[in-house]
Amino acid sequence: MLSVSEAIKQLVASAKPATAIESLSVLDSLGRILAADICAAIDVPPADNSAMDGYAFCYAEAAANQFKLPLSQRIAAGTAPESLAPNTVARIFTGAEIPPGADTVAMQENCTEKNGIVEIDAALKAQGNVRPRGQDIQAGQIILTAGSKIRAQEMGLLSSIGIAVVEVFKPLRVAIFSTGDELIEPGIPLNPGQIYNSNRATLIGLIRSLGMVPVDLGTVADSSEATDAVLIKAAEMGDIIISAGGVSVGEEDYVKDAVVKAGELNFWKVAIKPGKPLAFGQVNNKPFIGLPGNPASVFVTFVILARPFLLASQGLAEIAPRFLKARAQFAKTGEGREVYLRARLQDGTVEIYPNQSSGVLASACWGDVFVRQAKGQSIEVGDLVDVLPYGL
Repeated sequence: MLSVSEAIKQLVASAKPATAIESLSVLDSLGRILAADICAAIDVPPADNSAMDGYAFCYAEAAANQFKLPLSQRIAAGTAPESLAPNTVARIFTGAEIPPGADTVAMQENCTEKNGIVEIDAALKAQGNVRPRGQDIQAGQIILTAGSKIRAQEMGLLSSIGIAVVEVFKPLRVAIFSTGDELIEPGIPLNPGQIYNSNRATLIGLIRSLGMVPVDLGTVADSSEATDAVLIKAAEMGDIIISAGGVSVGEEDYVKDAVVKAGELNFWKVAIKPGKPLAFGQVNNKPFIGLPGNPASVFVTFVILARPFLLASQGLAEIAPRFLKARAQFAKTGEGREVYLRARLQDGTVEIYPNQSSGVLASACWGDVFVRQAKGQSIEVGDLVDVLPYGL
């Protein structure tokens, strides 16, 4: 049985990064992965500009005139200034370009204007309140690299250098299906022995949250024939296949054997709780991940194991999880597997949901982080523990 770190290592190593590329408006690029480096063609800002509303002047000239100078021009943002007349000041506004001949801006609160003469606070330092050209970005600088995820701030950064269209990797198509004769869809009355299928909705949401396209193949009957058929269909329709259920050792668990029949199984079982019966392999050369069937297990194993593989396959360069530290507000004895506890982080402390059963999906909704409990690790109240935000 693989450790969690060994399983992630194998999954990521086997990922084949996306190669299909499309051009997309920056305004539509949120969550997408850059396919090429972005090099700035301009400086940002393109010229020295004022950080404040106030008065622009030459500091040496102001000092020589006891910091009293006549007003010679008014400069609003978006207008090109004239050169500053010697021994004068210019009224200037935030973001406006500094006029040639000026090197300092005084905040309007530190100045007094009367009859066209501006008196400046002599305590002001030279070159204050000036944003120099290229302070943010310099022409020729690579500001984003291929494999970067575009967030709102990257959208703004791209726009700041005049880029309207970017090349991004096309989103992966992830074929999903659930197994189980007991599963029915929400909206249909339950009969005895039946339960509603929550895994379908969870997987669709998780995949969309990664910027990928779910290909929903619904729920598959518990039979070898139906399982064989859906795997073939999934391999035809998706770049990657993910199933929920059917990978354990029960008499009605057909998925693992069907994968072996149609391709190969690289590993089965990971020392993780919840979610030990996790399978990874290929079906007709398409990667396959078989998640367990319990709802909380689906959520945990997707985030911890499937997500790194999917992101690496999508071309994301940085996929390492970013654990935080927090003080435990709970005690828990160690177990024989690495445990991911659904938990809630607040003010540097973390508490866990009272019921950590693999069937309790409410635990994932109540919480916002996982507490990672290493194999055999006992946790006492006040201990520093590893905390991983859901990040979804």
